[in-house]
Amino acid sequence: MGLQLDWSFYNWDLMQNFVLKGLGFSLMLTLVATLGGVLFGTLLALMRLSGRPWLATPAMVYVNGMRSIPLVMVILWFFLLVPLLIGRPIGAELSAVLTFVAFEAAYFSEIMRAGIQSIPRGQVQAGMALGMSYGQNMRLVVLPQALRNMLPVLLTQTIILFQDTSLVYAIGAYDMLKGFEVAGKNFGRPIEAYLAAAVLYFAICYALSAGVKRLHRKIAIVR
Repeated sequence: MGLQLDWSFYNWDLMQNFVLKGLGFSLMLTLVATLGGVLFGTLLALMRLSGRPWLATPAMVYVNGMRSIPLVMVILWFFLLVPLLIGRPIGAELSAVLTFVAFEAAYFSEIMRAGIQSIPRGQVQAGMALGMSYGQNMRLVVLPQALRNMLPVLLTQTIILFQDTSLVYAIGAYDMLKGFEVAGKNFGRPIEAYLAAAVLYFAICYALSAGVKRLHRKIAIVR
């Protein structure tokens, strides 16, 4: 018996009622996790490059530990263990935000560390010769150039992050995938719902990837 697909139930009302709410959460989670991940990731990168073992060692353990654990496991740990530690539930959405910021910081840390190390040592020495402190040198000379150099890689990691937001499905958070799943169950067409979700994920990520490639070419010309 052949596979019978019926797409007639898909319309704008369905997208508004089920999918857009989840898409909004997925985009919000991506944005917050990117900003938080870059912020804390930069701090971790600076700790690892500080040359002080009491700073570098904890940062190294955190980064390597997070990068060695599947994201879905970290999501489940935060969702199940944080309420036990604080004595009250925090909800799937807040748990997802905390998890993604903590997890992505490890990946953005390595990107930022590579970007900082890509800056010629002569520029750092020139800043020191002008009397800049370590913090001033990083803030005014190194980090602006490192961010420009690493921007395409940072955006690529953000696209991967957006794809990974579908994993919050494991704790019941209402993301874009959850919206399609609920629509599929309500209309009795789960196969069509998951296929439509795959198409939309592909369309968004492909468009963003094309934008990153164009940006990378512009940055290469500026260099």
